[in-house]
Amino acid sequence: MPATERAVEMALTAAQAAADKKAEKITILDVSEHLVITDVFVLASAPNERQVQAIVDAIEEALLLMPEKAKPVRREGERAGRWVLLDFNDIVVHVQHSDEREFYALDRLWKDCPHIEFVDRALIS
Repeated sequence: MPATERAVEMALTAAQAAADKKAEKITILDVSEHLVITDVFVLASAPNERQVQAIVDAIEEALLLMPEKAKPVRREGERAGRWVLLDFNDIVVHVQHSDEREFYALDRLWKDCPHIEFVDRALIS
């Protein structure tokens, strides 16, 4: 069963918020066929801890502004700012420092999962 419409909408909103804060390598993966705990992973990276935190803050704010006001049920890694995980139940957002992104290679780990297309609105204009 593919990801729900709500999960896809949340993921696209999170991805756009990350893009607005200059996140790098934004990837959205439909993990619903492989996991029962969530439908979608959103992966994004940044070159420093301060930017990682800015991206995390922007994502949380954007999802709170959605009609259903999504709030994370769990948040991990904020103190170090190297890899912050936001769990919104329907989606899990991973914002990683570029070094962690390369080392842990979640993209490669979940390579069999379908990608959900994301186009940054700023690039369309």
